[in-house]
Amino acid sequence: MYNAARTTSYREVELLNATPERLCVYTFEQLVVNLERARIAMERKDIEMRVVALRRARGLVTELLTTLDFEKGGNLATQLADLYQFMLVELVDIGTRGDLRIMRKLVNIATALRDGFAGAAAQLAAKQPRSA
Repeated sequence: MYNAARTTSYREVELLNATPERLCVYTFEQLVVNLERARIAMERKDIEMRVVALRRARGLVTELLTTLDFEKGGNLATQLADLYQFMLVELVDIGTRGDLRIMRKLVNIATALRDGFAGAAAQLAAKQPRSA
């Protein structure tokens, strides 16, 4: 129990001090986790777990959508907004129809986005001067 509390506290401090790039990657990591949980719940026919995981996933996609900077991001931000809106519509649809094929596609999309943003964040971090 003590280690769990320390881990949670460490995670909170890490997130409070994280760069915007790291927060974006963390959001994608949580999105992938919740989409996978929803997929597993669908396979097990665990309605409660599916509902919770889908609700969290929708919240994370909404967070990604609302934090897009269209001035700096230009066309890329517009394309991401379209993709996030597509994902939101599909997440609502999955909640009612339970289509595992679409769920797997969403997991793949979120995983690819997470990997891409993680790579971009790593490149940006490598260019940043280290503080003492």
